[in-house]
Amino acid sequence: MTTTSQPITPELRKWIVEQAQAGFPPETVLKSMLASGWSEDVAVEAMESTLRGYLEAQAVASGLPPAVPVPDPNLDESPLYIDAGDRVVHVLQVMASPRVVVFGNLLGDDECDALIAAATPRLARSLTVATKTGGEELNADRTSNGMFFQRGESELVRRIEARIARLVNWPEENGEGLQVLHYRPGTEYKPHYDYFDPNEPGTPTILKRGGQRVATLVMYLGEPEKGGGTTFPDVHFEVAPKRGNAVFFSYERPHPITKTLHGGAPVLAGEKWIATKWLRERRFE
Repeated sequence: MTTTSQPITPELRKWIVEQAQAGFPPETVLKSMLASGWSEDVAVEAMESTLRGYLEAQAVASGLPPAVPVPDPNLDESPLYIDAGDRVVHVLQVMASPRVVVFGNLLGDDECDALIAAATPRLARSLTVATKTGGEELNADRTSNGMFFQRGESELVRRIEARIARLVNWPEENGEGLQVLHYRPGTEYKPHYDYFDPNEPGTPTILKRGGQRVATLVMYLGEPEKGGGTTFPDVHFEVAPKRGNAVFFSYERPHPITKTLHGGAPVLAGEKWIATKWLRERRFE
């Protein structure tokens, strides 16, 4: 039978959920559907979409915030390289949970140098978003100096933003401005989450500008001699701050279940420069 003659009905979805609740593994349910005459494409689609919806409903019922769409590089066929428009980016490491991708060759040396040069005169002690008030504040956990470029501020910034948008399949206008950070020896950013805590009183004000943050891209502009890696404590993973490389991670709901707790390890020798791009649900104003 063809796909068009095998509609995915509410009754079929109900049966799939009942099999999951009864404890049957997915491969057993799929085998039963194939034996009953369902085409493999339709059976797989029915199971994936039904169970995804079922698990999401269970998660929300248990008190988790709803999941939302997130930026997602096209890694379906495990590519070694991704065409990001004006540059071929290398795929170095991939993790499913949390969703972490380490990219190589995202920036050229000339771009790294140009970002540092443009940012240096504007550096000041880094602030963080204050979720209790909706403003900004000094945070003892973050000891870097930093600055923000406006989105599309220069030809260099526009070129990099367009490259990022193509790489992670997310609209340019949904991105915050690039933030450049400078870490000297002894400075760090202790483990934290990038999403805005929905339980804090200032979060509704923050979300008016573009919704939740749903992904982060950290690009390494200048590498220290020792230390300064990006750490993910929940999964015991650390990304070395190699110049020109980047680490991307997404978080489909503002909750620790995403395992996206991360930090900037202390710089032990030399200096670290990074550029961070935070991506929002909607257009960032």
